[in-house]
Amino acid sequence: MRKLIVAILAASLAIALPAAAAESTLAKIKQSGVLKLGYRENSMPFSFIAGDSKPRGYSIDLCEIVAKDVARQLNMPNLQVRWVPVTAQNRFESLKSGKIDLECGNTTQTLSRRADFDFSVMTYVDGASLLFLKGEKPKTLVQINGQRVAVVAGTTTEKVFDALVSAEKIGIRLLKVADHDAALKALQDRSVTAYAADRTVLVTIAVVKGEEGSYEVSETQFTYEPYGLMMRRDADFRLLVDRSLSRLYRSGDIGQIIQRWFEPLGEPSEVLRAIFMLNSLPD
Repeated sequence: MRKLIVAILAASLAIALPAAAAESTLAKIKQSGVLKLGYRENSMPFSFIAGDSKPRGYSIDLCEIVAKDVARQLNMPNLQVRWVPVTAQNRFESLKSGKIDLECGNTTQTLSRRADFDFSVMTYVDGASLLFLKGEKPKTLVQINGQRVAVVAGTTTEKVFDALVSAEKIGIRLLKVADHDAALKALQDRSVTAYAADRTVLVTIAVVKGEEGSYEVSETQFTYEPYGLMMRRDADFRLLVDRSLSRLYRSGDIGQIIQRWFEPLGEPSEVLRAIFMLNSLPD
């Protein structure tokens, strides 16, 4: 009987071990020869498509550095990088299903999300605010009581504003939309009074998309949004991503990337500088 049990256990392990190995992100990349990176199409300046329909942005640059390190670690100089568009709503399922290996956007890491996914060291910090049409920004938020505010569904901003409305801490009605473009259209059509999203995205919209100062951003900040690159639960892949980012921070090369994408918005905050310093983990 003992020999039979041992034989059964050995056979089970022989079957289970290859399956477990196949679930490793790096093993999948090695086998397929493809690293699949998810990007957002309209989350300036973090992840968006330019006139040539190629992904651009701060998070895109970070992921390209990670991709080079993946190719180096796997000894795959001809590693193919495939860019896959994702939305605020489907980015999580795209990771779970294996459609993408790493999400390169402006996703906030929360404890509830970390229950299902891994996140890199922090890449940026932000907070939710409100965007108004020029000349329509209220002196106090009490002035927008009873009015509609657009928010992108599937975001932490949606969750926060849902809670504020439910707790009656802010007297607004939410219009949940698919993406930033839909929110801007609602604002321009005046079907909403404001658009709620992360402040850096809103300021970028005001600077880049605004014509002759057509938008204004509220000074109020409602949330704390620590960004990270999101991936499936995989310690080895997360370690590779963290090594890439920490080395980038330690070298100071992150400064060039920050300048490339955020220079029109002003100097990096002291908080952001501190984040890079604190995440410059020694190797």
